[in-house]
Amino acid sequence: MMRSILKEETAVELQHINVKVLLENPAELDLDAMVNVFHSWIQDQVCEELLLDVADYRHVHNGPGIVLIGHEADYAIDSTDGRRGIRYNRKALITGSDQDRLTQAVRAALAASQRLQQDTRLNGKCNFNAQDIEIVINDRQLAPNIQETRQGVEPELRSFFNALFGQVSYTLEFEASPRRLFGVRVRSEQPLTVADLLETLGQRPSPSYDVI
Repeated sequence: MMRSILKEETAVELQHINVKVLLENPAELDLDAMVNVFHSWIQDQVCEELLLDVADYRHVHNGPGIVLIGHEADYAIDSTDGRRGIRYNRKALITGSDQDRLTQAVRAALAASQRLQQDTRLNGKCNFNAQDIEIVINDRQLAPNIQETRQGVEPELRSFFNALFGQVSYTLEFEASPRRLFGVRVRSEQPLTVADLLETLGQRPSPSYDVI
């Protein structure tokens, strides 16, 4: 009985998941070309979310960068903390388990990474390091950045990344400042590619969820 009560007290429902995959050589990326690429994504509606507009925040130092605004989620070439990468920001609530929601968000970020890597307009200078992934819960009410949240979320994260990375060891580094959103940096001990991780996710059952 004590264990079940503790589990209920520490459980956290993961919604509004942000996933960021880092660029290998961020200084080489042509950001003007990225604006055009994102506009083409809107024209062709290449993602599962409804894509609406592009906002350019390059003038903000270490800020949100270039944001592809969607109805259910945003995509961005984000430079927060001086770490440039593709960020997937899930805005709409979805049903399912925490594992389902992690799978959906990580798969979306990796699929966007792969699409950019293959885009000839970027001249082969948009490559992502799947060895480093950032997860942020963009909801202070659901996941305040406190020890209790970490205790509730860490088992879910480890279950997910154990399956994603297989036999490859990895580390979790949690955001320490309570003033910032709850987040974790995940780094595998061996190099991994976007294709590697997408292949692994493709072998997992498709998440069962609905947009709320």
